[in-house]
Amino acid sequence: MKVSEQWLRQHVHTPATRAQLADTLTAIGLEVEDMAVLGEGLDRVVVGRILECSRHPEADRLQVCRVDAGVHGVLQIVCGAPNARAGLAAPLALIGANVGGMTIKAARLRGVESQGMLCSARELGLDADASGLLELPADAPAGAPLADYLNLPDTVFTLKLTPNRADCFSVRGIAFDVAAATAGQIQPLALAAVPPQSEAALAVTLQAGADAPRFVCRVIEGVDAAVPTPVWMAERLRRSGIRPISLLVDVTQYVMLELGQPMHAYDRDRLTGPLGVRYARPDERLLLLNGEQITLEPQFLVITDADRPVGLAGIMGGEDTKVSTTTRNVVLEAAHFAPAAIIGRSRRLGLHTDAAHRFERGVDPALPQQAIEYATRLIVDAAGGRPGPVVEAVQPEALPAPRPILLRRARLARVLGLTLDDAEVERILRALGLTVEACADGWQVTPPSRRFDLAIEEDLIEEVARIHGYDAIPATLPVGAARINARSETRVGVEELRRHLAAREYLEAINFAFLDAALLAAWQLEAGAVALANPLSAELGVMRTRLLPGLVAALGRNLARQQTRVRLFELGRTFVQGADGGAPVETDRIAAVACGLARAEQWGEPARRIDFHDLKGDLDSLAALCGTRLDYRPLAMPFAHPGRSAEVLRDGQVIGWIGQLHPRLQQALSLDVEVYGFELALAPLLPRPLPRAQALSRFPAVRRDLAVVVAESVPWAALEATVRAAAGPLLQALHVFDRYQGKGVETGCKSLAMALILQDESRTLTDRDVDAVVTAVVAALGREHGAVIRS
Repeated sequence: MKVSEQWLRQHVHTPATRAQLADTLTAIGLEVEDMAVLGEGLDRVVVGRILECSRHPEADRLQVCRVDAGVHGVLQIVCGAPNARAGLAAPLALIGANVGGMTIKAARLRGVESQGMLCSARELGLDADASGLLELPADAPAGAPLADYLNLPDTVFTLKLTPNRADCFSVRGIAFDVAAATAGQIQPLALAAVPPQSEAALAVTLQAGADAPRFVCRVIEGVDAAVPTPVWMAERLRRSGIRPISLLVDVTQYVMLELGQPMHAYDRDRLTGPLGVRYARPDERLLLLNGEQITLEPQFLVITDADRPVGLAGIMGGEDTKVSTTTRNVVLEAAHFAPAAIIGRSRRLGLHTDAAHRFERGVDPALPQQAIEYATRLIVDAAGGRPGPVVEAVQPEALPAPRPILLRRARLARVLGLTLDDAEVERILRALGLTVEACADGWQVTPPSRRFDLAIEEDLIEEVARIHGYDAIPATLPVGAARINARSETRVGVEELRRHLAAREYLEAINFAFLDAALLAAWQLEAGAVALANPLSAELGVMRTRLLPGLVAALGRNLARQQTRVRLFELGRTFVQGADGGAPVETDRIAAVACGLARAEQWGEPARRIDFHDLKGDLDSLAALCGTRLDYRPLAMPFAHPGRSAEVLRDGQVIGWIGQLHPRLQQALSLDVEVYGFELALAPLLPRPLPRAQALSRFPAVRRDLAVVVAESVPWAALEATVRAAAGPLLQALHVFDRYQGKGVETGCKSLAMALILQDESRTLTDRDVDAVVTAVVAALGREHGAVIRS
């Protein structure tokens, strides 16, 4: 927000200099992003009036102007501005003036003498407009110093306001903070009621409940809307970043900037009445002031005239009822809308208006009537007219009412780390416009209706701290014994998982928790997706139900940038709609994706592309870190390759999936390489059995190798479970070391060779002991899987 220093000082008398004021604003949380000084060094710049213009004899784009400079006489000026014309009042830089770092001298332009320069706003450093001369009001006195006429020099502060300080989106609101921080004196605002001079009025009806609890309007008849905006008002608007348009529009803008209350002006002759506020009906249409015709949705509030929409409440008025320079009878409107009824509506339409910016953050519900009276006075003083009575429709029970907050003296001292005098605390709070009553424990404080951000005791402590000065709060280290909680050995920390995957060449990725609904649909994972009510963009409209879609998208972006070997992992949260429309269910998950070569390119071994078993090895190593082993069962998922994917189990519980993406999905995602990945629920993976010390056996181990022939469809995991169950406690280790298909093995079968490591802690095993175990294992494999010993 841009704020004129002169305008601000009109509301608060403070001894602070310009630099001190800028520093103070930043220190109290109203950060000054830029400070522009306007109109310095305009000593020899005056108001000039062009008496006549003639074409330059040697240049088509230049004009020779005779300019009345008042006491400085009539001067001949060569000018190339397209808007130079007889009767125009514009800034005139006399010989010797310094404009834009250049000293004006008498010169001959294409053979014609020029005794000065007519100036644009940009050349004077007053505005960015360089399209032509700065046009001054027709009654501007020729020869008057421009700085005096425009009330210069002035300083414009560009403030970066936080969303919670809605009250500071006005000059008046900022003045309260400046008064408190600089021990200044806030000036009373004279808003005397303008007595009605006619009976012209419009009835008002409210049909939006607590979303629009107050609506105030007033008819002013016989207005001369063609009169120019007073120069002082136009300059204040321009320095606030708003280009003056016409008197009626400028008055509503001016009141909004000074008080913080958005307003709108309607042409009374284009209205039927009564005015009202209601929610839009499906498929209603409205032509806005910017020329855009929109189709309304039921969540939009609309201003109505005889039940037809004429404005988008809190955002923008309609084209059909706008005021113009021919308007004779005007209707002023000021209303209070609840922030929840306006938030996100303008963004949904791709609009950004000053009114919506303020209503979304909260506008003082007590302001509408004051704004109407103030705007009435400004219009009547400048353009005449006969105001009618102020008409107000209000639902008092729906208006937000400030509630008293207890500020405890002890709590204030504990949080700030210092003790402030009671008088200083009361001075700060009262200077901010708060009502303060002393009590035994501290103060009972009631915030004004404009301070939506003050609700709890900590809010008041923050107010005291920022006005007293954060730099005045001592930096003291906390004292006392700190209790350090030791990490449980029965759980693996997520940092350990991160380090482990990083050690296996995976890079951590951090993706948005929301993504494109079309992407989820391509993965067939859209079931239960939570749609965002106010998305940042259409491509980020739903919360993710799995990590893999976003992670694979990140992998694809890396592939598109010539990274052919990619390893990524992510720990994050997924969201699925709760049962019966309840709150979304949030689940912490871990996922990884990989593509390209199994090992980085090297000379020591042949290049080989990654496959299912490489990724399974990474996941098994992660499980080993958690002190467990995982089981795998073939599983066909819609997004997965039917023969290269499996569900992952821990202790019989399904915790995730591992495998290759389906070729059709890879093609839809424009991936021309095989992509493998896994995704697991995090919570079931983290428990770790408590390590227990155990003596090593002093007796030798015995190894027996078995080669069995089984059907191709029997997975090793099933055979392993059978062997371990049949072998009993003597089996210390089991691993498969060979897989064979071909000559000597029946078609549709495979040969698996496995090693059984047997050992006892109390004695040396005999051949009889070992043979008994092997016999039991062979019998179990034959009985449960039809396996036979390979001959």
